[in-house]
Amino acid sequence: MPFTLATWNINSVRLRAGLVQKLLAEEAPDVLCLQECKSPVEKIPFELFAEMGYGYWAARGQKGYNGVAILSRMPLQDAGHIDWCGKGDARHVAATLENGVTIHNCYIPAGGDVADREVNEKFGHKLDTLTEMRDHFGANQPEKSILVGDLNIAPREDDVWSHKQLLKVVSHTPIEVEHLGNAQHAGGWVDVTRADTPEGQLYSWWSYRARDWDAADKGRRLDHIWASGDIAGAAHGSRVLRAARGWEQPSDHAPVFASFDL
Repeated sequence: MPFTLATWNINSVRLRAGLVQKLLAEEAPDVLCLQECKSPVEKIPFELFAEMGYGYWAARGQKGYNGVAILSRMPLQDAGHIDWCGKGDARHVAATLENGVTIHNCYIPAGGDVADREVNEKFGHKLDTLTEMRDHFGANQPEKSILVGDLNIAPREDDVWSHKQLLKVVSHTPIEVEHLGNAQHAGGWVDVTRADTPEGQLYSWWSYRARDWDAADKGRRLDHIWASGDIAGAAHGSRVLRAARGWEQPSDHAPVFASFDL
């Protein structure tokens, strides 16, 4: 059953429900994973997406912060969630498709502005979340699984506009890259996007602070699609929909896509 999956930090699903509809209408992924929904589950406008054929969903939400949702036009079964660090944050939800593929939708903490856990609790929270992810998937080796989301780390030198200038900037510091790499390795995850696009600059996020984000092009690849080793070879067609960053009242993230022939 071939299918296409997209992941997108929407930065408020209620505020940008129209952009979600635009993406579903124009790109028609079979599954869309959203992060930073910033809404209790009961207030997410699922009825708007159901009218477009996306009548299946799994979500975790909270008022004003975090929040993850999986929209699908294929039947799925809610497969629970992991409460990273026991904070009650809505940062993970899983769902299983009829073909047996389990999708993990994750929103890793951004980590604040200072890359030092001794003075910045948010940075410590980020590192601890990644450690728990490492331990969880190390102990529960994923099979027939896909992990997507805003992981808030650009791991490679060509995942940022300037490796040298961003080495001390949260999202690209060596300790974050190490923690993300450990989590990926422990679970045997394959970075599908970079398997398809092994070389060259590639971004999925551009700051709101840039007066002309497109011309400045100071981006980072913060949004990822990973697959367990047993199905990674079925992935293809990875791309970032850069144009969505230029839509009216956009998220600062662009959707990332991959297709799977399973």
